[in-house]
Amino acid sequence: RQTVNTETIRRVNGERTITLSVVAPRGMPLEAAVETVQADVVDALKAEGMPPGIDIKIAGASDKLTATRAALTGNMGLAVLLAYLLMVAIFRHWGYPLLIMLTVPLGIAGGIFGLWLMNLLPSVHQPFDMITMLGFLVLIGVVVNNPILLVEQALQNRRAGMDVATSVIESTRVRVRPIMMTTLTTLGGLAPLVFLPRAGTELYRGLGIIVLFGLLSSTLLTLTFMPSLLALVLRVGERMKGRVAGKVVTEQ
Repeated sequence: RQTVNTETIRRVNGERTITLSVVAPRGMPLEAAVETVQADVVDALKAEGMPPGIDIKIAGASDKLTATRAALTGNMGLAVLLAYLLMVAIFRHWGYPLLIMLTVPLGIAGGIFGLWLMNLLPSVHQPFDMITMLGFLVLIGVVVNNPILLVEQALQNRRAGMDVATSVIESTRVRVRPIMMTTLTTLGGLAPLVFLPRAGTELYRGLGIIVLFGLLSSTLLTLTFMPSLLALVLRVGERMKGRVAGKVVTEQ
């Protein structure tokens, strides 16, 4: 039944307003509800043509959702910066942390790909909600752990007198076992949440998908491309030190 109250005029910011309250079904994420209302109501009315001076927009909880999403995006950038500066303080070098941070975008790409892949399954419908976005914050702190082990071991080998190629090969050989052990245990812990969801776990399934597939892709990069990139960076660093030392000797 529809009723119209002509005795009350609602105003928002001085403009006459008619409010239509929408309650999402139980278990439906807020993001999915907003997208449904936007497509089925707002876009449909605008496509038919709105009268002059009439506007329609979604407000209420969706405004808070937009603000929270913007804040979370800023926090992700801050997390990347803090992770980089912390590694600079640990390694006392600006270049090695940059090399390690290359795993972050690949991990994010792997998480997005995993979310798309899981949504191809007929039994899975995982929206890109706020808790799923939190998975990227977790991922930033997780994916850098494996390359840190690899780079630190290679630097120790260099200080022990090994050449660049030998130090990188030995660091990969020594660290591949702990890297695989920590990665497999983490993936094993996340697998039930992602592939065997139960009542109450759907809320965190998106977070698990992002972390699982992001960690998997970043680990593959660490064990395949990272040794070659590390050897290249070490050789470039040696050449730069040699040029600086040559200039000092020439000036003396």
